[in-house]
Amino acid sequence: MNSPLAIQLMRFGFLLLLWLFVLGAIRVIRADLHATSKPRVGAPPLGRARRRRPPEPAPAGGPRGPSQLVVTAGGLAGTRIALTGAPILIGRANDSTLVLTDDYASTRHARISAQEGTWFVEDLGSTNGTWVGPNKLEGPMVLDVGVSVRIGATALELR
Repeated sequence: MNSPLAIQLMRFGFLLLLWLFVLGAIRVIRADLHATSKPRVGAPPLGRARRRRPPEPAPAGGPRGPSQLVVTAGGLAGTRIALTGAPILIGRANDSTLVLTDDYASTRHARISAQEGTWFVEDLGSTNGTWVGPNKLEGPMVLDVGVSVRIGATALELR
């Protein structure tokens, strides 16, 4: 096995494996960076009408609805975010409402927003998915009070 041909073949094999690893890493990074640029199924087009007419804010709590988003598990356990009706963006991006340092969270991972007084959770094309209770989120879903939303090691719920 010490022939020059065998050594050269092993070098080329190692080089090929190294390039496959680099290309795979680039693919994952590109998917994470461009997660929100993919159009969602059933999402309205981003035209002028949508920009001129923002969604109506939901009531900020009270006896009929939740008033805060609480992180129940993970590195930010105990963190509370008041529900004002504005969308809550969750992810690793610095401009997110809830910035996660979890390796399993995408840059723009999920959004919690209100429409006509009902709160919805939506995965924004994350790599590892968003879980509502025991189920993986496949599309926008109504989020009820006390139902756990899990992103990596972080769990949150409306209260």
